[in-house]
Amino acid sequence: MFSGSPTLKAINYALSHWAGLVRFLDDGRIDIDNNPVERSMRPIALQRKNALFAGHELGAENWAAIASLIETCKLGAINPAAYLADVLARIVTRGDGEPIDDLLPGNWVDTKAAEMTFETSATANAA
Repeated sequence: MFSGSPTLKAINYALSHWAGLVRFLDDGRIDIDNNPVERSMRPIALQRKNALFAGHELGAENWAAIASLIETCKLGAINPAAYLADVLARIVTRGDGEPIDDLLPGNWVDTKAAEMTFETSATANAA
């Protein structure tokens, strides 16, 4: 192979990323491909032109962040509207220095659902 050939570049790329390429072999939770993620992001890609008219670069970045949160919620079987409403309400009541890791979709716990469960069990116990 010639130095700088596309085939050589591809082989070097694969070898330099080998640990990531075989990671799914060590952890059964990792898919061999990311087709589900790609399919879930397709609606975002179809609306990519809309981001061009966000009015400002910061507006486009905010749109991308919210779109990413919504798609992550969908992947985790979380209602995006309930998630955003709850997280925005929590952000308002938090201090500036408080961590927000518990508000990410993977760590989020729906407090309203927990309250409803508590109310239901308290009503059942009273009867």
